[in-house]
Amino acid sequence: MGKNRLEAFSDGVIAIIITIMVLEMKAPSTADLDALEPLLPAFLSYVLSFIYVGIYWNNHHHVFHAVQRVSGTTLWANLHLLFWLSLIPFVTRWVGESHFATIPVVAYGLVLLLCAIAWEIERRVLLRCHDTDSPLTKAMSDNRKEWVSAGLYALALGLAFVHTWIAFALYCVVALIWVIPDRRIEREIGSAKE
Repeated sequence: MGKNRLEAFSDGVIAIIITIMVLEMKAPSTADLDALEPLLPAFLSYVLSFIYVGIYWNNHHHVFHAVQRVSGTTLWANLHLLFWLSLIPFVTRWVGESHFATIPVVAYGLVLLLCAIAWEIERRVLLRCHDTDSPLTKAMSDNRKEWVSAGLYALALGLAFVHTWIAFALYCVVALIWVIPDRRIEREIGSAKE
């Protein structure tokens, strides 16, 4: 089964997610700088969410560049990931409008954790579709970043009940871990061509 339709569909859904997030941003009703202050929580949650969606799009692009084949299970695993990503605009708005109240910050972290779990499921499904010596398998066999991220999400979920800004800071740390594109796939594809 080819991967092109899966990639095109995923790109479209991710583009819609980003569009929905920016449309949720409401402009102030007055034209002075003081009117922006109440919008700061919404803007901060939007920036972090935009970065997260960008990270998933970037990694999805890199991974599928190395994918040689997909299965029906891959399609469902990808839809599972897109489902959790599609909830990011909802929790982003909730966090912003609630000014980082505890339950919305926990819900935000839970959606991020479920996105990470969905990513791990898709990773495993893709690995089952490829030989052990394929560039994809070699590049994705080490998943330390994924485990560190999941641990930080779990820690943030608990700490959100202590102080929501601690949880938000941990969400930012996970984003920083992933914002630099993963070079494992580029290395493996480059060495496979040599």
